[in-house]
Amino acid sequence: MNAKQAAPAAPGTSAATKLFVLDTNVLMHDPTSLFRFQEHDIFVPMATLEELDSNKKGMSEVARNARQATRFLDEIVSGLEADIAVGAPLGVHGRREAGGRLFLQTEAIAGDLPARLPMGKADNQIIGVVKHLQDAQSPRQVILVSKDINMRIKARAVGLAAEDYFNDKVLEDTDLLYTGMTALPADFWDTHGRDMESWQQAGVTFYRVRGPLCPTLLVNEFVWLEGDTPFQAQVVETDGTTAVLATLRDFTHQKNSVWGITARNREQGFALDLLMNPEIDFVTLLGQAGTGKTLLTLAAGLSQVLDDQRYAEIIVTRVTVPVGEDIGFLPGTEEEKMTPWMGALEDNLEVLNQSDDEAGEWGRAATRDLIRSRIKVKSLNFMRGRTFLNKFLIIDEAQNLTPKQMKTLITRAGPGTKVVCLGNIAQIDTPYLTEGSSGLTYVVDRFKGWGHSGHVTLQRGERSRLADYAAEVL
Repeated sequence: MNAKQAAPAAPGTSAATKLFVLDTNVLMHDPTSLFRFQEHDIFVPMATLEELDSNKKGMSEVARNARQATRFLDEIVSGLEADIAVGAPLGVHGRREAGGRLFLQTEAIAGDLPARLPMGKADNQIIGVVKHLQDAQSPRQVILVSKDINMRIKARAVGLAAEDYFNDKVLEDTDLLYTGMTALPADFWDTHGRDMESWQQAGVTFYRVRGPLCPTLLVNEFVWLEGDTPFQAQVVETDGTTAVLATLRDFTHQKNSVWGITARNREQGFALDLLMNPEIDFVTLLGQAGTGKTLLTLAAGLSQVLDDQRYAEIIVTRVTVPVGEDIGFLPGTEEEKMTPWMGALEDNLEVLNQSDDEAGEWGRAATRDLIRSRIKVKSLNFMRGRTFLNKFLIIDEAQNLTPKQMKTLITRAGPGTKVVCLGNIAQIDTPYLTEGSSGLTYVVDRFKGWGHSGHVTLQRGERSRLADYAAEVL
């Protein structure tokens, strides 16, 4: 490719628009990344196309994404009437957010790379293309975009600009992630109590307050105030300058226990309130190991399936990512194959079964059989195309899901179905996800403030003093 052809600049393109060179893993992570660079141009090297081609076979998420990326590339290029060297506009099929052009490598590029980077490797070929474009396009910015940390390090080592793909990252700092609750200042009633209205309805007291905090509150967010007269409430309505707060049921008291389980701390009480509320269709619970996420969810599920008969059955699913070495193929049906992954479910069912002291051994055995008949364990691999009607769907270890997988799962929910996502973003086992790009972080951020969803970050471990101390010091 000579310098004239290698300058993928459409008429009118200025040095202000950047040229992004895409690595294969970006397209296989998010095929729509082609349309996510706003007014800037994109360059796809031949090595990237070759790697897409070699990864397109199979039923995995990566293979599916490779095929989708190839289809997008075909759509963009097939509608081009001019010479491909001048680039194809990315704003096809009404995608107005993409104002740049797509350039494909049309001729061989002999990248001037150090001898220590052998050209036989696809990564190094792509780095060679970036180096060539940088020399030919100066002073325009040419940037390599890759999810591969080592490739970005290599690119920077030879003086090239390289970035991660940030578009699906919800937050840079997960400390800023919405916790679902806010501590009220000590002078809350002084600053918000003027012109306050209060009324009672079905045993719940409502307060309509006005003040500086109201614009920052979100629907279904929990608020609390400590002191001589502790106060806990849920925001049920916001209107810019005003907010309506509703008092909560005290789940720490035995009379309000859920399947024999009572809340041991404030956050667990908030979680049970969301789990038991029929108006809330989507619940996310975050927290480290031992905070009670699975136990509370199962107790609420069993109570609503067996006692209230609000849902037909409980469906439990999780990502099957091993922490150590994989144990190979597992025999049996779908349910039997998932059993080794469901140890946490078994442990919690044991606790719930023991909570009924008066039932006796026979009663507990009968309850155990009844519970097992109402809990179905499903694999994530067979979720596409299904619709769950009137089910209590629990997605465990949700931090290992990508945003796309999370969308696939949540959109399975039919009428009358409640979806509960549990996870700990500090324990991500999938190699290509971080705390900022996890599907769990994504849904917590996107669903906050919706009237039929709620979120709580559980803080205190309630497993044992050993587990709490280990979580703190190890």
